[in-house]
Amino acid sequence: MKNLRIPGFSLLFILLCSIVAAQDRIPLNEPDLNRPKLFNDLPDQIPVTANDLKNFITTNKETGKQVQLNASDNKTGFSGKIVSHTSKYQNTMSSVVVRLNNFNEATLTLSSSTQPDGTVLYTGRIISFKSGDLYILQKKDEQYILIKRNYYELINE
Repeated sequence: MKNLRIPGFSLLFILLCSIVAAQDRIPLNEPDLNRPKLFNDLPDQIPVTANDLKNFITTNKETGKQVQLNASDNKTGFSGKIVSHTSKYQNTMSSVVVRLNNFNEATLTLSSSTQPDGTVLYTGRIISFKSGDLYILQKKDEQYILIKRNYYELINE
């Protein structure tokens, strides 16, 4: 009579391997495309001058201070309270975070960095994690513009 232990254990091992999962499945979060738009009343592009950005970063260093960033068209402005201000590397990099008053739980983050050739570049965004739109600061033709974007164009969940 043949010994059936080895084929039996092999069959049992194969069945056990097919049933047991080594990793948990990662839940997939679908984007919520029905998020409310926070900046519906504002234009798609808001021009801002480099001097306004420079003054905003250099003069606003006090946490809790009320500040305002005006657009160069003088029609749009953002006001709020400074949450934090950071300056590093002999003031070659600075950053300001402002919680906006007019827009529920939105924050304005503005940063500047001085390049080795002496030019200053600005980056920033206005975002609320509960809304479906945001603004990104971009430089176009030597002018800075806040450009409205869809939340899920930049954020993946």
